[in-house]
Order: sequence, then structure tokens, then C-alpha cells
Amino acid sequence: MKMTTLNKIFLDMFHVLPKRAFFAPGRINLIGEYTDFNGGHVFPCAITYGTYAVARKREDQLIRLYSANFPDKGLIEFNLSELVYDHTHNWANYPKGMIRYILEAGYEIPTGFECAIQGNIPNGAGLSSSASIELLTGVMINGLYELAIPRLELIKLGKRVENEFIGVNSGIMDQFAVGMGKKDAGILLDCQTLRYEYAPVKLEHHKIIIMNTNKRRELADSKYNERRSECEQALEQLKTKLAIESLGQLSEAEFDEYQHFITNETVRKRAKHAVYENVRTLKALKELKKGNLTEFGRLINQSHISLRDDFEVTGVELDSLVEAAWKQPGVLGARMIGAGFGGCAIAIVENDEVDHFIANVGAIYKEKIGYNADFYIASIGDGAKEIMLEAVK
Repeated sequence: MKMTTLNKIFLDMFHVLPKRAFFAPGRINLIGEYTDFNGGHVFPCAITYGTYAVARKREDQLIRLYSANFPDKGLIEFNLSELVYDHTHNWANYPKGMIRYILEAGYEIPTGFECAIQGNIPNGAGLSSSASIELLTGVMINGLYELAIPRLELIKLGKRVENEFIGVNSGIMDQFAVGMGKKDAGILLDCQTLRYEYAPVKLEHHKIIIMNTNKRRELADSKYNERRSECEQALEQLKTKLAIESLGQLSEAEFDEYQHFITNETVRKRAKHAVYENVRTLKALKELKKGNLTEFGRLINQSHISLRDDFEVTGVELDSLVEAAWKQPGVLGARMIGAGFGGCAIAIVENDEVDHFIANVGAIYKEKIGYNADFYIASIGDGAKEIMLEAVK
């Protein structure tokens, strides 16, 4: 995206030029699905799609926001003393929540500001545009007012906006990946302790292809709660025999030995996914440190099979995309990402095969499902940061 375009939008809206520019990425989770609430690990990375902002401070208490992605919402204005959720403010509730919680954390924002934003994260693709806006606001406020807020605190404030201000009961992975992303690296994160380490994901000869089913995820919320409950049942039954606090503490061998204490076969399958997926995520770290992309791809494939057969959260659309991807030349691995029942999958594809891959998988999907999938070529990029402000030409 050309920053000069965003500067021009700012000039048109506010009749002055911006002073500073900022960026926050979207994210994908490479492996480790439905492990976070089971005491396991996730393995996200930031991507090069994201949200851009240009801004300047004002002399008064007014905050004026404009998004080129929602031009119909127009210019949204509120005062520093009016930081309450307002459904008519739509997308601007995310920055508003960040401003409020930064103030509540004891930092000073003495004046208002003007800001124009524009993102290129595909709508409804589940690549975490909300966390992108939250962390974008965080780094912008940090930069404009020289607040020196530690990055982890901004990440936690972003999660708080999601949970308390917006009212979405989500974990910390999205904000963490957006805030801590690093070019050519995945992040192995323990969502409980927030212990993390980076692993090299050097894809010189491959691209990450994001494949959007374009199916609305109607079932995702109810099934998420159902799966969570099933995993809790499994844990309670295993705790009668084992001194554990979470399924993520078990090895594959321990689970195999004690799984018969889980009396319901469906619940047993759910627990198997949670345990095996967490182990896969730890194996992925090990293989990437050795530069073994082939084994990493195999682990990604196993993740999808487990999500399809044991956790049963894929659905015909995601399965059609992933199974078509597996058959294409130059594919290291492919799997669904996110909550499932629609949304997106990823594939890691050799550079020379990308065009054929998109054409072939797209044709197979359309023939089977009846409508098109969308494809996005992504790279692993840095987390939220200030960027160079370009002059308007």
C-alpha cells in the first residue's frame, strides 16, 4: 500500500499534513489450534498484510478518526473525556478502548489527535484485523506522546479492549503475535505463562498462501464453547488418576496410557487432539531450528487431519481447499487455521508453483463448492511499529 495515498487522505480530511506514520500487521497461526485453553502452546506469526495510520497531535481534547476502509462511517469524533463504547462509532471503538485503558493504566495523554487509517487485511478472513487496530493505536499513542509503555503491557491492554470494551471472549494470541511479530520468525507462545521464544521460518523458496473459503463461520462460536467443555470433561476424568492441571502437560505416551479413563469416545477424541496438537507445536519448533521445512510441512498436514477427524471443526469447505492443496506440486503442507467451520486455511508453496497452485486449487474448490475461494500471498513480517512518513507527491 502506498503511504502517499494515506497522507493525501489525511490532507483531504484534516486540511493539514500528518506528522508520524505507524503500522500493525495481521497474523496467522502456523500450528497449534485449540491448544491455548488446554494449557498448550500456539505458534503464530505476523504477516505483511496489516493496518497503516498517519497522525498528528492536536492542541485541544478532541480525537478525530477516519478509516479509508469504512468511508461510509465518515469522520468519527469524540473527546478525551468521552471514552465509552458507542455502537454508532463502529470500528473506532477499538482505538477508543485502547486510549481509555492506556489512561486508566496511569499514562498521560494530554491532548487529542487526528488520525487516518487504512488496512489491507482481507475482510472477514480471520487474520485478526481487530488486534491489528488495537496495537496500531497502542504504538501510535506511545509514539505521539513519548509514553514508553512496555510492549507486553500494550499487548495486555489490547486483549482487555477485546474482552471488556468490545465484549469478545478471546485469548491473548492475536495481540501477542501482532505486537511481538518478527520478520522470518514464528513465535512459540505459552498462552498461560506468556513464556515465548522465536523460531526461524526461513521461506526463501516458498510463500505462505492464505486460502479464504468465503463461507461465513456461523457455527464457530457455539462449537468453540462445546469443544472447550468437552476438553474440560476429559481433563476432570484424567485428574482422578493423574496429577495434572491441563491437557497440555501430557505427552502422547501418557495420553495413550491413560486415555481409557475418559469414558466418552467423542470426548476422548477431543482430548487426543489437544494433547497431540500441543506436542506437534513443540516438534515444529525443534524442526524449524534445524531448518527442516519438510518435516514442518508434515506436522502442518497432521494438524489438519487431527482437526478434521478428532476435533471435527473443519467442514466440507475447509477440507476441500486443504485436500486439493495437498495434491498440488511444490506444497510443503496445508491446514485450516482459526476456529474452523469456514474462514481460512494456509498452504506453504514453492515460489515457482504459486500461480499454478492458486489456479488449480481455485478450480477444484469452485467445482465442488459452487463459489470461489480467495487467495492471498503472504510473507512473515515484523510486529507493530512506527514507520517512515512519506511526503505527499
